Amino acid sequence: MAQPDKTMVQSHVREIAQAHATREGPLLPILHAVQAEFGHIPDAALPVIADVLNISTAEVHGVVTFYHDFRSKPAGRSVLKICRAEACQSMGGKALAERAQAALGVDWHETTADGAVTLEPVYCLGLCSCAPAAMLDDRLQARLNETTLDDLIAEARA
Repeated sequence: MAQPDKTMVQSHVREIAQAHATREGPLLPILHAVQAEFGHIPDAALPVIADVLNISTAEVHGVVTFYHDFRSKPAGRSVLKICRAEACQSMGGKALAERAQAALGVDWHETTADGAVTLEPVYCLGLCSCAPAAMLDDRLQARLNETTLDDLIAEARA
């Protein structure tokens, strides 16, 4: 798929930013709206957001890079998140995470070469009593094991 024109991106980001600029603490809602629109936060968006909010581009960049939910490049068609919190780790989550990385051939925050799957760590899905846990797109998977992980990866690649 062709990337949108930089001028078009900046124009649309300006509209989004201006729509949220009067809110209290507008930066996070703007970033969420931009990512919802483009699937990530394009580099061209940062100076526009900074201009609308009268803050530095470095401040916007700092927020984008601080929060793991924001992406600077498009995600794969599916996003597989594996819980890295203590409860999941204590129930075998580390081995499952390593299995996912090996099966997909990617590290955290990377996307498979075919663009099918982005692998992300997440620090608590709220399923501690049913650990380990994962999320494929918006669907939770509790009591993750090698079989259910393999099934999730196969589903994401389909």
